Amino acid sequence: MKTEHFDYIVIGGGSGGYAAARTVREVRDRVAIIDGAAELGGLCILKGCMPSKTLIYSAEVLHLAQHGDRFGLKVPSAEVNMPSLHERKLATIKEFSDYRQEQLESERFSLFRNQAKFIDEKTVELDDGTRLTADHFMVATGSVVSEPSIQGLADVPYWTSDDVLDLDFKPEKVIVLGGGIVACELTQFLRRIGSEVIQIQRSPKILKEVSESAASVIEQAFKDEGVQLYTDTQLKSVQHSDGTFTVSFKHEGETITIQAPHLMNALGRRPATDGLNLVTAAVTLRKSGHIKCNDMQVTSNPRIYACGDVAGPHEIVHIAIMQGEIAGKHATSRPAVPVDYDTLLGVVFTDPQIGTVGLSEAELKERGIDYLVAEYPFDDHGKSILMEAKYGYVKVMADKSGVVLGAECVSKDAGELIHSMAVAVSLKANVRELLKVHWYHPTLSEIWSYPIEDILDEL
Repeated sequence: MKTEHFDYIVIGGGSGGYAAARTVREVRDRVAIIDGAAELGGLCILKGCMPSKTLIYSAEVLHLAQHGDRFGLKVPSAEVNMPSLHERKLATIKEFSDYRQEQLESERFSLFRNQAKFIDEKTVELDDGTRLTADHFMVATGSVVSEPSIQGLADVPYWTSDDVLDLDFKPEKVIVLGGGIVACELTQFLRRIGSEVIQIQRSPKILKEVSESAASVIEQAFKDEGVQLYTDTQLKSVQHSDGTFTVSFKHEGETITIQAPHLMNALGRRPATDGLNLVTAAVTLRKSGHIKCNDMQVTSNPRIYACGDVAGPHEIVHIAIMQGEIAGKHATSRPAVPVDYDTLLGVVFTDPQIGTVGLSEAELKERGIDYLVAEYPFDDHGKSILMEAKYGYVKVMADKSGVVLGAECVSKDAGELIHSMAVAVSLKANVRELLKVHWYHPTLSEIWSYPIEDILDEL
């Protein structure tokens, strides 16, 4: 059997895998990409960032139109047109997927539209029997929806986020299992297009990835919009009969049973390593199921790298890209700097949004770092008041010399506002320097000047 050899083989053509392939291709000629998915493009473009944010933004426009009276406007009626919304989403993501497909299919790479598995530490076999070897490999296979051990869940035809993102009709009523970022973003989307939504979260609060104060703002916003939210629950069973889902769970000492024609499982995702035969390749997994890597993304097999959702520690597309580029440089003996997770930037696209950067208060306390903190609410801020965007606050943390270590923003467009502090954290700016900035009035961004001033007063 003929075996073809490459300088570098990437398994998975999403954002991280493509970043690695592109980076290696700068200095090596023989680079292959293996991707057996039905469509090329990866999770972010096809089933993640782009379709979800397209739909979420449309739902925000609808929400504003439906509450025009708050702004002194008379909007006779506003409702979702699901077929049109669906078509707009498809058209939007097609621009991005077409471009990525064009890149992957270009003459710069050898593209194999197959599934792959390792048969030894330096060889993969494709599902058509072809065998490929390489000097180095990159595993960038992403993640898949996880299915926790809940009685009956595996036996019912639940929706995943993929199904919700592909809806061309408005569901009358949906039960959402989960309270993570995906669950919360899509819960609010469904509620805003007019669905009745019951959200069930096992933890004491939704969005356990963020601070308790940030999560509480989103919980209040959800309740104000009519989401039926249950937290601190114990899921008992899931059933499906005659087109109806029945979910039973314990809450505050009582067993509650609810029914709906639709159910979304948003109880998390897991690394997509099934079928790769990583044990044969001498690649070690962490307890979480992620591939164990060092700070250059090298696995326990020095020939093999991993990046993105399959590697962790954060399932964020810009992190996957950074990891892929680092791995590509390291594999080709070029200088590479590890990802600095102490400057990590994160955004939750609920409304209000949550933006975080750098070290959180919990992390600062855990590390025993002395810090100063100040915050300011949006309900006492000029631009947010006139925008009827009064939920939330900004918070800044700095060390005892005034260097900004972290920041948190819960507000309308927090994903945009947090970048001011992302620059500050990444460049280790001092609050004294930040007060030299022209903070224009009236803008949402100028709210940062208030906690910055408060920290400076403490110094």
